[in-house]
Amino acid sequence: MDPLKAVRVYLDVFLLFVIFSKCQGRDSDSDYVTCGSLVKLMNTRHNVRLHSHDVKYGSGSGQQSVTGVEAADDANSYWRIRGKPNETCQRGVPIKCGQAIRFTHMKTGRNLHSHHFTSPLSNNQEVSAFGENGEGDDLDVWTVQCSGTYWERDDAVRIKHVGTSAFLSVTGEQYGHPIRGQREVH
Repeated sequence: MDPLKAVRVYLDVFLLFVIFSKCQGRDSDSDYVTCGSLVKLMNTRHNVRLHSHDVKYGSGSGQQSVTGVEAADDANSYWRIRGKPNETCQRGVPIKCGQAIRFTHMKTGRNLHSHHFTSPLSNNQEVSAFGENGEGDDLDVWTVQCSGTYWERDDAVRIKHVGTSAFLSVTGEQYGHPIRGQREVH
């Protein structure tokens, strides 16, 4: 890979911070993100939160779109941390760095998903939300790349798709109608 492209890819990688929902009755002293945690994921380079809603892509997979939004109070930016399919993820157990997990969108019940369809604006790899009631397929599985033993609250992490080895990132390109101003996630 050309060194300039490698730097660009590195800079575009989704560096994430976790913002916990205060309505879940969490112990504020907890240092770790755990199975069952309700989180918001923020790309620190573009200052957008991972967002979804029941609007389908008009091309590619035609699945539910996943975008980045700037609004900190957006109700469509909450994701539940769950174990991968057919594996128990006991609520309250800390997520290990490198652990395979799923992110389930709170409002629609669909899982963060990726595959080899191209994204609508940049022609990178499409990221969508897929499945019903939290059940999808093996392309809903991601790993958390972090520096310690466990995923700590407020630490910058990278999210890697297990099926394609692509990192969750934002291009900075913005959509027009019907999701005007939202950023493309790939």
